[in-house]
Amino acid sequence: MEKAMIALAAAFAVAVLLGPVLIAGLRVLKFGQTIREDGPKRHLMKSGTPTMGGVIFLLPFVLASLLLTDRSPVVMLFVGTVLLFGLIGFVDDGIIVMLHRSLGLTAKQKLLLQFIFAFGFIYLAEQLLGRGTDLIFPVTGYKWELGWAYYPLLATYMVFIVNAVNLTDGLDGLAGGISFLVLLGYLLICLTAALQPPLPGLDYQMLAMAAAALAGGLLGFLLFNKYPAKVFMGDTGSLALGAAVFALAILTKTEVVFVLLGLVYIVEALSVVIQVTSFKLFGRRVFKMSPLHHHFEMCGWSEVRIVRSFWAAAALSVLLGLLLLALS
Repeated sequence: MEKAMIALAAAFAVAVLLGPVLIAGLRVLKFGQTIREDGPKRHLMKSGTPTMGGVIFLLPFVLASLLLTDRSPVVMLFVGTVLLFGLIGFVDDGIIVMLHRSLGLTAKQKLLLQFIFAFGFIYLAEQLLGRGTDLIFPVTGYKWELGWAYYPLLATYMVFIVNAVNLTDGLDGLAGGISFLVLLGYLLICLTAALQPPLPGLDYQMLAMAAAALAGGLLGFLLFNKYPAKVFMGDTGSLALGAAVFALAILTKTEVVFVLLGLVYIVEALSVVIQVTSFKLFGRRVFKMSPLHHHFEMCGWSEVRIVRSFWAAAALSVLLGLLLLALS
């Protein structure tokens, strides 16, 4: 626990020091966010706010993970996966700010890259770290052996979560705060797993330090991303966070419990699926606007109220997930 807290504090300090410098640099380069015109109208005032701010927490995360851990295979795989997904977002954000568009890479391009990286991570976790191809159900301890089907199913699950986090990143501090809570949950899970490893030989102490480093960097970023945001994380940050939280789920064999741990992400994504499906099939919208946080905006809720409510919901779902694991 002590080493993990050192990693968290170190990454936080670096992010706090790095933030103003990077934000100033992004302003000089005119890397401002282009706001979609079909979104809530009050978001138009955010146009020009620096984006690609995910670098503010990703750089401290990488530095702390490489300098404070023993760079074991699990840490290197975790860090590499987070950076690869962050790279997809970085390219996407770069296209948006360079060409002054509201959209960067096409959906097909992003999904193809995400599936390639997801399959790569799952393959290495199974072959290099001995993850296996089973799912564990909490409380009962039942193991569902999926065999070869584990790869496509979990890759799809991972890509879904990555994009769910991306969809959640729609209000100041929303995705960052929720992800910080989920990472804290996984910090505790990794520290507990170090006592009785679900994967023998995997260094959960070092993985806990890497998770703590990402949580610390993200906490520092939130100082600049809270309402009114001075910087947005962009796809650079949201895709990296989505990959991080689900990579931790795979490495700790908690993919099933993640339904609770990442419940807010999942609800946000499902609100989009429900909205699109309902409109295509029946010509009617279930929500005033999707994802769900925009529905509450259209109902007159303030941005701060929505963010705090969603943070509270995330805190509760993470606690329930941890309780379920404790009962197991």
